[in-house]
Order: sequence, then structure tokens, then C-alpha cells
Amino acid sequence: MIRNPAASTVDPMSRPSDRCPGVFSAHPAADGHLARIRLPGGLITPAQVLALVGVSDGFGDGHFELTSRGNVQVRGITDIDGAGELILDAGLIPSPSHERVRNLQLSALTGRRGGLLDARPILAEFDRRLQSDAALAKLPARILFGVDDGRGDILTQGPDIGVLAIDDQSFDVVVGGKPTGRQVAAADAPAVMIDLAHAFLADRNDEWRVQDLAGRAAIDGVLAGLPVTGEYSRSQAGSEPRVGWLAQDDKNLVALGSVVPHGRIPARVGEFLAAIERDIYLTPRKEILIVDLSEGMADTVLRVMAPMGLIFDENSPWTRITDCTGSPGCDKSHTDVRGDLDRHLGAVDVAIDDREHWVGCERGCGSPHEDHIRVEATPTGYTRRRL
Repeated sequence: MIRNPAASTVDPMSRPSDRCPGVFSAHPAADGHLARIRLPGGLITPAQVLALVGVSDGFGDGHFELTSRGNVQVRGITDIDGAGELILDAGLIPSPSHERVRNLQLSALTGRRGGLLDARPILAEFDRRLQSDAALAKLPARILFGVDDGRGDILTQGPDIGVLAIDDQSFDVVVGGKPTGRQVAAADAPAVMIDLAHAFLADRNDEWRVQDLAGRAAIDGVLAGLPVTGEYSRSQAGSEPRVGWLAQDDKNLVALGSVVPHGRIPARVGEFLAAIERDIYLTPRKEILIVDLSEGMADTVLRVMAPMGLIFDENSPWTRITDCTGSPGCDKSHTDVRGDLDRHLGAVDVAIDDREHWVGCERGCGSPHEDHIRVEATPTGYTRRRL
């Protein structure tokens, strides 16, 4: 296990009982250790991308993978202490005690394209408060926080605790994946989310998610002190893919959205992404958003990165299909899921109109949070069912 530099100051009881991997709690898989790195809001800087390149190329399987929560993970790690040092040095874990509970999602293009307000300051302030609150290190690692700028993309992810913009000044409070009809001013939203996190701990026995609670007395007490929201409308475009040429609200700038097969970025591709010298946002749909590009830069990125495997075509089946690791990386899988999916897409001219997630067993690792079709391997073949 990677050494935790804050271990001497962290109460051992603050570690959740679930087995969600982190960096200080890397998961031993069939292909080596797996380390998962939380990226609040899905944001990763060029320097941090280069650090992941070093980790994946020097200690892992030569790739870093996107997750269904907008985070990244590296598989096949052989030297977990060496990998951990690079991850720490890159500033990817500013609070070791809160490493696994910083599951913070944000509307990826907020402040740049669409939305009712720029929600980035809200998430940043919440993250600061979360990291400075020692008691909240006891949250389970599956807790999910979200800040939605009104477009609905984060609401579709079912955050345990979050806010959904009503207008440019206020939010509807979200609990258990649903708007509560209780209103909070934008300036107060981080504090209310912190209060709800404490209330979840008070209500919790061993539940991992708010949706699983047997009772919500403390949570309901926080909500009761908030005013009721009025009527408002919200965009329903949250489930649309963000792939291709995306003009930002500042008409002089462009964002480029792309996906990669199986959500796996080769280290060599990561080097070129870092060389663009622009921030990148990773979404729960495993999209890669390169932001704040001039039109000339965007054109160059398209010409260079498309031949390297980044897919900028919104009609590609890879914008709607994801999968788990499968064998041989996972010893619980009934089959080589990635290989099977490659053969499926290569053998027929398929038009994927629905979200599909292919998995090697009944656990359904990496499943999307939106409605989708699960294509599940069994000992006798694949089954399909809607979830």
C-alpha cells in the first residue's frame, strides 16, 4: 500500500468500510495494483497529465483510464510507492486524509458554454471546506457531491448531495439524486452542502449512499430550515454527448470534446495532450474536453490528435458505448470484454442509438448512472437488459 504521509494525523476510524480504491488504498487486481485518483470537477492540468503519463508509463500498463465519475485510474502498477510519489508531487492529492471522499462533480463546460451561471467557484469553495473539516474524512468513499449549473448534466449522475442552478443567483438543493424544492443562495451553497454531509454522517449506520439510508432525520432537519423554491425551467440536454467542435460563449475561444475507445488514454497520447498547454475536463461520460483554444489551435489539435486515436465525431459508437476491464485484468470476468466489443464493432455496421455498457460479470463495474442497456457476459454468452 502506498504510504500515506498524513497517516500519523488521521484517525484510523475515518477510513470507510467500503473497498473503493484510492491511491493510499490501491486495489490488487489480476493485472497488478489499481490506483484511482479523484479529480474534483474532472479538472486536470497539463502538468498533472504529464505526471499521469509518468505513472502509467513508468509503473503501470502504459495507459490511464477514465472512470464513470470523471476521475482517472492507472492499472497494472508494480511499484505502488514509486507511483504514489509522482501522484503526490503533482498535487493530485492535496488532502491525504480526504483522498477518497473528494468525489466532486461539476458541469464540465460551466462558465465557458451554456449554463445559468459559472459554477466553478461554488465547487472550489465546497472542496476547500470539505478538506478542512476533519470529521468529513469519515464519509464513505462512494459518496458523490455535485454542482450543476442548470443544464442537468450532473443531476443525471444522481449525486448524494448537490445543488442545481435555478437562475444566476440561486440553487435548488439536491439530496439522494433528486431536487428537494428547497432553495439556497449561490454564496451559501457550499456551507449548506457541508451541513448536509454532516447530517448524512449523523443519519448513517453503514450505508454508503444517501439513497440507501433507513432514516433521514438529520438531513430533513437541514432542509427544513431552507426556503421553498419557485417554479423554474431547466435544460434537458444533460445526457447529450459533448464531442466535436464546441464554440465557447466567448466567441474567440473553442473547446474540443473527444472520446477514446474503452476510455483508455495511452501514455504517448497523454504527452501530446499535455503539450497543448490547456486545462482538460474529464466527464462522467468519459469525454475529454480541451478548453480555451483559439480556432487555429483547435484546428491543429484536431489534425494531430485524431490520427493518434482521439475521436471527435459525435456519431461514433464510442460516444455511447463503455465497458469494464474484463479478463485478463479482472479475474471475476467471464470473458475478454474489450476484445469482444472490438470484434462486435468491427464485424458489423452498427448504429448505436442508446447508451450501452458491456460488463464481464454481474457486478457491472463502471456502469453509467443514466439509463442504459447493460450487455452482461455470462458463462454461456451475453445478455442484454435495460437499467
